[in-house]
Amino acid sequence: MFESFSYQYLRDGGAHALILLAVIAVLAYFLGCFNGAVIVSKYILRDDVRNHGSGNAGLTNFYRTFGGPLTAVVILCDVLKAVLALSIAAALVAPVAGGWDSWGVTFAKYWAGVFCLLGHMFPCMFHFKGGKGILSGGTVAIMIDWRIALLVWGGFLVLTALTKYVSLGSCWAGLTFPIGTWFVYHDPVLLVLGIACGGLVLWQHRANIKRLLNGTESKFHFHHKKS
Repeated sequence: MFESFSYQYLRDGGAHALILLAVIAVLAYFLGCFNGAVIVSKYILRDDVRNHGSGNAGLTNFYRTFGGPLTAVVILCDVLKAVLALSIAAALVAPVAGGWDSWGVTFAKYWAGVFCLLGHMFPCMFHFKGGKGILSGGTVAIMIDWRIALLVWGGFLVLTALTKYVSLGSCWAGLTFPIGTWFVYHDPVLLVLGIACGGLVLWQHRANIKRLLNGTESKFHFHHKKS
């Protein structure tokens, strides 16, 4: 399916390939660190979202705590950083990997996606306490392939709408991301990166999984905590 040159470059590119991967990893990580919920709450509202509710620096906790039009700013920030991370990675790799439709570009998007999620979840500039990666991870899926995005987002929206548990939809997203990767590409290297992306999301939801099993998980409603 993909041009063999891309595999060869990744395997035999030597120092140049390693430097390129390192540059992508660093750029994607630091872009991921720009956590919308933390930036808006801490520097605009002067009230860190991590001091409220679940303590998570994610969209759901931000909306539950503050609500309002600034929620759109959080969404925009978390979407744009993933778009930028994967777009830059693709642009850097395309010239040496056989074009924009090559295996190398797809690999670069997955690679950048992993580090963007790491930055979002463990931002060095915010004491490594970030979000759970659903919005940014969902954007990564959209940037990679519409079929993966359809599987991830479709299940997320249906489960969340039916049960009112955002965490249940999020677990679906984390679980099905690598499944969608294998279904679309049948590639073991991309599968490993897909498992890394999905596994990070599931790891960040481990407390939610326990509460779901115990029946103590909070449901989502379209209102936020009153001041």
